[in-house]
Formats: sequence, structure tokens, C-alpha cells
Amino acid sequence: MASITTPISQSQFLLKKPESGVLKASQSQILAKPIPELSQRSKLFARNSRMVLLAAASAGTASAAEKHKKRYPGEAKGFVEEMRFVAMKLHTKDQAKEGEKEPRGQPVAKWEPTIQGYLKFLVDSKLVYDTLEKIVEISSFPEYAEFRNTGLERSERLAKDLEWFKEQGHAIPEPSTPGVEYARYLEELSEKDPQAFICHFYNIYFAHTAGGRMIGKKVAEKILNKEELEFYKWDGDLSQLLQNVRDKLNRVAESWTREEKNHCLEETEKSFKFSGGILRLILS
Repeated sequence: MASITTPISQSQFLLKKPESGVLKASQSQILAKPIPELSQRSKLFARNSRMVLLAAASAGTASAAEKHKKRYPGEAKGFVEEMRFVAMKLHTKDQAKEGEKEPRGQPVAKWEPTIQGYLKFLVDSKLVYDTLEKIVEISSFPEYAEFRNTGLERSERLAKDLEWFKEQGHAIPEPSTPGVEYARYLEELSEKDPQAFICHFYNIYFAHTAGGRMIGKKVAEKILNKEELEFYKWDGDLSQLLQNVRDKLNRVAESWTREEKNHCLEETEKSFKFSGGILRLILS
């Protein structure tokens, strides 16, 4: 009952008519309190409270952003690893353990290539490599210059191989539709879309050093009496040449935005489509 009766008794006291002297004394005491000091403390407390709340909100936002930041496969190792990851996913399950595509047609081991078909493949491949090497030499964009004289170039090697076939009595065909269309596409792309162009550059050169060599070996066993073409030879340590180009690619991509990197990765499927069209010439 104390919590109820106390306010009532205080109210009754206030309703009593006090003596004027007592009232004046009470007013004087109230006016004498250091109100400015209390006001300053209140302002300081309010300001500190706001700072604490803002800091907590900022920390919460940063934490949420960090939590929801998307990490791309291979990103921690550099952009080339991101490109490799996307490319491997586009392989068939029998080509690579990371492949996700269902196999179509016969595996390479069961191919029945012909000399005429293989020559078409080599001629169209040379046209594509000629185009790539010309583009990086002209350098429409400054970053293309990074990829001159990497040691991975194939044009001169292919020229020697075609000359060898000619010496063996084979007629060298003109470039066919798959090679012509790919070369034209690369030229157009290189002038307006460096990220997409570099995607093709990476996939063409790096694919040839891996699956391309394996295909070349199988074809040589079937129709060339195991003759190793210049197309599949490199001066120096190939693994070091590849690492040098990886470093250059990673360095160029450091200046790209995440959107530009994603755009480059999205071009991978087109690269596979064009290259696949040229590869199938072996069986024509």
C-alpha cells in the first residue's frame, strides 16, 4: 500500500495552502539548481549514445556485407583460376573429372580421322592463331601488348606443318567456314570488348597445351605413323611459359571490376562453341 498512499499524501500536502514564505523559499531553491550543468550532461549523454548506436549499426552493416559477399570459385588464387574453373565445367564428364556436360559422339580414342579432315583443321587453326597474334601485335587496347612473344604462339609452327604436308604430296585447302567465322568474330570483339577477347585468348592457347596435345597424339597414331607435328612443340619449358602468361592475365584482370570479370567468364561458352566447330573438321 505504500506505493499508493505515498502519492496521495503528497497530493494532499500540495493542496494545502502554504505560507507565502515557504512557497518563495521553494521557488528560490528550484531556481538555484544548476540547470545548465544538467543540460550539458544530458547533451553529452545523448551525443555519446548516438555515437554508440551509429558504431553498432556500422559494424552490423559491415558484418552483414562481409557475410553475404559472394566468393567466386578460384577467386582466391587469381582470375586465371576463375577462368579455368568455368572452362572445366564446360568439358564433358569423360574429358575431365570436373566436367558437367554429357558426352556427345565418340570419345577421341575411337575417332577415325582423315588426312583431308586433319588438314582442314590445321588450316583453320592457323587462321585463328594468325588473327590472335596480329591483334596483340597491333594492340587496340594497351593490355593486349602484355601478350606479345609469350612463347605460346603457333602460327609459324603451323606454317611449317602445312609445308611438310605439301612436301608429302597433299593439297592444302583454303580456310573453311568455322575458321573464317571465328577469325572474323575475334577481330570484331578485340576492337570493342577486351574482356571477352581475352577470354578467347586464354581458352585457345591453354586448351591447345592440354586437350589439344592429347588429340594431336591420338591423330598422329592413327594417320601420321606417330609423326609429331611442330604444332605440338614449344621452345623452352612449357609449364613455365604457361605460368608466365597466367601471371600476365592475372595482372591485367586486377584492374577490372567484378562486372567486367563476370563478363569475361560468360564468354567462355562461345569460345568452346567456336573451337569445337574447328575441332570437328578432323572427322570431315
